Amino acid sequence: MHHASIRTSDIHRAIAFYELLDFQVVERFTAGITLACWMEGLNGRIELMQVPEPKPAADAFSDEHYTGYYHLSFDLTQMADSLPAWLDTLKQRASSQNIALDVLLEPQQQMIGANVYEVAFIADMDGLPLEFLRRLK
Repeated sequence: MHHASIRTSDIHRAIAFYELLDFQVVERFTAGITLACWMEGLNGRIELMQVPEPKPAADAFSDEHYTGYYHLSFDLTQMADSLPAWLDTLKQRASSQNIALDVLLEPQQQMIGANVYEVAFIADMDGLPLEFLRRLK
């Protein structure tokens, strides 16, 4: 996959949020009349596109009847020794930068196939769910 595209109501606020997750802007451009950029981090690439007249996004996390895009998922197995500790550090960094961090699901263990994972969800600045997981050995 080349990238996942995210439409945002405020690209500057979204960039600051994703920089908090250690993404870095690698390209800035315009798409039609709107600002856009590619950001790389956590072994992937996202595209942020500012929407000129944004409408609130559907609540993909809480609405059990919602269909369509659900979330992006980032594997922290090689980057973090503990998902709870990683999230605590992220909360501290967000607080020090005056970024409101919306935790949708605190870290918990989940069995997926034959593996046990630590799983947590946060929302980005526009409310889109982001999953962070770490496979336990």
